Amino acid sequence: MKNIFFSLIVLGTMMISCQDAFTDLEPLDEITDATFYSTPAHFELASNHLYDGMIGWGADGEFRDYGSDLVSIPQLYTQGNVVAPETDELWNEGYDDLRDVNMLIASAAEYTGDVTEIAAYVGTAHFFRAYEYFTLLRRFGGVPLITTVISSASPDEIFETPRSSRYEVISLILSDLDEAIANCPPSVGESDLGKITSMAAKAYKAKVLLYEATWEKYVGTDTDGDGSTAGAGSTKPANYPSVEAMLGEAIDLSQDVMVNGGYELWNHDFPEINANFYLHQLEDAGSNPLGLDKSSNKEFIIQKIYDYDLGFGDLNFATTESRMAPNRKSMDMFLCTDGLPISKSPQFQGYNTMWDELQNRDNRMIAYFYNVPENGSPVLNVGPSDSGAGIGIRNRKFRSWNGYRPDERHAQNYSILRLAEVYLTYAEAIYELRGSISDAELDESINKTRARAGIAPLTNSLATAYDLDILEEIRRERALELYSENTRIHDLKRWGIADEVFAEEIYGAVIEGTVYDGDESLYLPSIYPFGEKTVTVGSGENLRVIVRDGASNRRFTMTHYLAPIPISQISLTGILQNPGY
Repeated sequence: MKNIFFSLIVLGTMMISCQDAFTDLEPLDEITDATFYSTPAHFELASNHLYDGMIGWGADGEFRDYGSDLVSIPQLYTQGNVVAPETDELWNEGYDDLRDVNMLIASAAEYTGDVTEIAAYVGTAHFFRAYEYFTLLRRFGGVPLITTVISSASPDEIFETPRSSRYEVISLILSDLDEAIANCPPSVGESDLGKITSMAAKAYKAKVLLYEATWEKYVGTDTDGDGSTAGAGSTKPANYPSVEAMLGEAIDLSQDVMVNGGYELWNHDFPEINANFYLHQLEDAGSNPLGLDKSSNKEFIIQKIYDYDLGFGDLNFATTESRMAPNRKSMDMFLCTDGLPISKSPQFQGYNTMWDELQNRDNRMIAYFYNVPENGSPVLNVGPSDSGAGIGIRNRKFRSWNGYRPDERHAQNYSILRLAEVYLTYAEAIYELRGSISDAELDESINKTRARAGIAPLTNSLATAYDLDILEEIRRERALELYSENTRIHDLKRWGIADEVFAEEIYGAVIEGTVYDGDESLYLPSIYPFGEKTVTVGSGENLRVIVRDGASNRRFTMTHYLAPIPISQISLTGILQNPGY
């Protein structure tokens, strides 16, 4: 999962300012604070090393939202076909990374020099402790909180740490982010691209607050994910923030980042495909037809840095292309350019060909997907697990333009949090807090991402005139803008609807009344094991569609909101398993 590489920042530090110090020392995973943390340069090098723990291009599976309700190819987790594994890579790597984080923080407490010289590096460590624990929390719920250095000579210490409640985990995450906000610089120059700033920590804290506020509002302790199964107790601390307080702070932090962060949507007028496509391929001048490079991107707030020569990614995009092909639900979810769903818009051209489906629609359909011949439809006569067969359209989000970089050697940066998500956090938090949102607030948030996609703005009058639920429209915009960016599965769970949504069948191409109907050169029904079914599609019509995954395979329940604790950890620690496994 994890790529061990150094970004340009880290490499520059190693090769220039800290070269001598680095080459004279033991590897970071073997040193102790007594032998290493004696100068600011040591703290800088150690803090740069923490960026290796960020999830980047090497991550696959659920980190691309593989298996969500919006893609064609199912996966075992969202089908509810889950058993407790012997080990869990995310668990192991998370605690491995946390050891490095805790070593830096503990060493800073013993540092006898000028602490202002290491403040930014300590702030970075606090950010990464929050990052690692938030990643673990979303997967497992309450987990053991380890904030001290566990030496390689005493590995049993981790096995003796009880599981903490989710309230305790969130409290530590928020506290660590406050430390990062207080100590990281407000901005960095081009040479430090990718380093954590106070604005980045604010944006991430807003993300955490929205997640926890909505989880508590819609899920609560129904999953027993607060650690109470491990004897930690589920009592909420007296000073734990209320849902309203968390939403209010998420709004304030998001607005601060939006107004004062210095970020902007990456929006350029490309001749064929809009900016949403090239944003995720952006590398050097050869990566897009306008000759733009990474320096033009002011949208990514937290990102993992890659370089073609010094540290490239290793994701096989052919796999991503297949796994992230859209299904009928996601294709129907995209709006028409008038800002209306296809069931309400006179602009929708129907399903006769897939080319018809794309007309007068959200530009992100073209940006994210391809394989549609002009004025026609792709052939569906390939195996149902191959390249998104059954919907006919493949995913190309993240895939380099014109094959500029080969699979497993691409070098565009990976966005972990970008300005568009801050806009979405802002709008959602406002509506969740107040039950309403003004047109002005919509204009300063999600209407910006809609505009980039060529969609008319969402207004309260439009919602009233066409009986639209504004919260659902905000959630729709989040689903489409952040498609395949490690958000959809988490969102459905924190909204408390994943058990309903993932129990639904997965549908592919519309067959009835289209070019596929009766034309076996385009579509051969016998290769699809679940056959066809008449359902109500996005246009509101009842039509026959391909069934990609049948109801008999869909057994996701609230039990599966949390992943099972790995068996090896239960054997070693005695902590109890998450309920239902």
